[in-house]
Amino acid sequence: MTLVVIFVYVFIAITVWVSLSNWGTLKVDMSIRQPLGVTYQQMFMMTRWHANLRNVFVFTVLFLTFSLAFGLVLALLLDRKLIGYTIFRNVFLFPYALSFIVTGVAWRWIFNPEKGVNVLFDALGINKLIEAFGGPPLHPGWVTDTSVLFSLNTWLGTIFPPLKSLSIQLGIPMALIPVVIAAGWQLTGFAMSMYIAGLATVPHELREAARIDGASELQVYTKVVIPQLNPVTVSTAIILGHVSLKIFDLIFAMAGGAGPGFVTDVPGIFVFDYTFKATRYNLGAAASVIMLLLVCLIIVPYLWTNLRKR
Repeated sequence: MTLVVIFVYVFIAITVWVSLSNWGTLKVDMSIRQPLGVTYQQMFMMTRWHANLRNVFVFTVLFLTFSLAFGLVLALLLDRKLIGYTIFRNVFLFPYALSFIVTGVAWRWIFNPEKGVNVLFDALGINKLIEAFGGPPLHPGWVTDTSVLFSLNTWLGTIFPPLKSLSIQLGIPMALIPVVIAAGWQLTGFAMSMYIAGLATVPHELREAARIDGASELQVYTKVVIPQLNPVTVSTAIILGHVSLKIFDLIFAMAGGAGPGFVTDVPGIFVFDYTFKATRYNLGAAASVIMLLLVCLIIVPYLWTNLRKR
């Protein structure tokens, strides 16, 4: 317990203190910077930090949707006890044993602009079909593409006028899509295993009763089985959401950092750059505190709800 207090709570307190201090160079200066919280104010005025918040929100939403949806589908297929389902169950779980660095390097090769997935556009004749209709062939830069899909600045600006002054486009950065695919590929197996464990707790009597009442197999799963998995979905979303909010190594391995126009920048990379490269320790600590608060926004309500149920 003493070690937990020292290495968790004491170090959190030190990080908060550093974020409020004048320690912005290699020279240690732990005096409080005036006015209080000016470092946070400067950070939230930075274009890069705006891009960070957009990217981590988009990544979290897409990543959770990808992982939970495919994890559920795989679990339901394996629940049918098809031939070789034990082998497939292990194969689908293999990527979860890899580190994000290994996954990032492998998927960086796949999404290489000159090789990898772009070659498929030529091999499958997709580019020839596009050229036949007068369009340019597809050779996107993937993790270096600066385009933003579904820009919402104008629409959101009418609802929240302050958003009109943002220097970034609110939408889905094209460069994040390969990262979402890579992260989803690695952690879909985890979501699948969680759903398989949840399916084992669904009484077979409920399924049989639904079949006796005339429900089709599709209705058995959509009306009986899947609703029973809601607690598993929440738990898995909490765990994966915590992973996505503090993502660093996968993006660093795939894109090498913030990327052009900060299209692949996330708070984890922001902390790394400003702490270990720019030696702006107070700014890096401030970003770390915000990352902690974002994770707490997900974890604390979940823990509080569980404690109240007890």
